[in-house]
Amino acid sequence: MHVLLVEDEPAIAETVVYSLQSENIECEWVSTGQAALDSIQRNIPALILLDIGLPDRNGFDLFRGIREISNTSIVFLTSRHSEIDQVLGLELGADDYITKPFSPRVLSAKVRALLRRVENTEKVTPKSTSLFTHDKDSSRIRVKGQTLDLSRYEYGVLALLMSHPERIYSREQLMDIVWQRPEESYDRTIDTHIKTIRQKIKNVDSSLNPIKTRRGLGYCFEVPKQ
Repeated sequence: MHVLLVEDEPAIAETVVYSLQSENIECEWVSTGQAALDSIQRNIPALILLDIGLPDRNGFDLFRGIREISNTSIVFLTSRHSEIDQVLGLELGADDYITKPFSPRVLSAKVRALLRRVENTEKVTPKSTSLFTHDKDSSRIRVKGQTLDLSRYEYGVLALLMSHPERIYSREQLMDIVWQRPEESYDRTIDTHIKTIRQKIKNVDSSLNPIKTRRGLGYCFEVPKQ
């Protein structure tokens, strides 16, 4: 696993790269949005540290472009302290938001924590069925050959449920495994995501309903019968 740093200020970039490499974390540095997209297309990183103020495009727009390629973890790294910028970044689906100036040690600690979560998630290898297929490299799940337009957390929930068909996951388990900050979310967040996932599956085939509710226990993935 490696980290991609998208930062146009050399002094900051060199500090981040040195800090991460001191922790034995591989870090690639690019200074423009286009260079970031080119790098991701060659090799999807485990984590992206993304500056908002880039010379060729806005970081929020770049975030949306990256999401068309991959669901990899993204942390905004920026000098903007505005609350509305922070809210926008997190609502877009970013995993965290770090403002400059920052402590290299704190940044390294957050990166390590995120990479551990990514590693734990990747240990779960989602299974595929003839109707449902999972492309782990691109973080995409397809139904009858059609790619589902899933948010990061919708993808995480469905991939986890698919990984162990018939196994019941409680709301707490789904939150702990999939969410970056489970302590800041509510149990009913899971219900909302399950509802949207079900609808997106039904948009492909209205007869499909593989995510089952086990009342009082949680949710499970039931392999559809052919």
